[in-house]
Amino acid sequence: MRLRYELDGPASEPVLALPSSLGTTLELWSENIPYWSDTFCVLSYDQPGRRTIAELGQDFLDLLDELGLERVSYCGLSLGGATGMWLAATAPERIERLVLACTSARFGEPDQWLERAALVRERGLEPIADSIVARWFTPAEGPELVERFREQLVATPREVYAACCEALAAWDFRGELTAIEAPTLVIAAADDSATPPAHAEQIARAIGTTKVVLPYAAHLANVEQAQAFSALVAKHLSSVEVA
Repeated sequence: MRLRYELDGPASEPVLALPSSLGTTLELWSENIPYWSDTFCVLSYDQPGRRTIAELGQDFLDLLDELGLERVSYCGLSLGGATGMWLAATAPERIERLVLACTSARFGEPDQWLERAALVRERGLEPIADSIVARWFTPAEGPELVERFREQLVATPREVYAACCEALAAWDFRGELTAIEAPTLVIAAADDSATPPAHAEQIARAIGTTKVVLPYAAHLANVEQAQAFSALVAKHLSSVEVA
């Protein structure tokens, strides 16, 4: 499967990979890329509809092979964070540094995701779009930005969204987190009801790494607090490990 992707920034710089999350496209990162594209070659891409996180991870590895990239840093949010965990544990030689944002090692009970998948296959995303977007942003966020992401959500092909819901239903990586050895930053958002800060704490504790909670942000914290989020990621990617 060929993935839709874009490259921004100098080809000679280290690569930072950015996957889409559930119900978004690579435009999820449009607010952040300007902060990173001077010092990184930024690879943003659309995750396809897959029924397991492992398949999403393998799609990304295939993309790296297609582009001739041996090793990259990876910043994933929500579903993209799950893919990042799998990659760092399963193909550690391909992941330089890792950022896990507003994500979880287990996204709740499987039944809720399977029910959502069935609903979306039958009726599309319009009936549930408002409730989903309400979890993406705090009430203070401007209506134009919220509507832009709502349009992105409802335009998602039914099968792509439903299959990824099934991937989240099957996802439970709590017992595998200790396999992640890449230098990792975990970011949570104070007002994120989809993946609350407690989920980030569980991940950070298991990996043995740093957790940061951004205030005044919900699930799409990279959009709502673009400057602060981008600065955290840039600092993590440029930091030097002390032996």
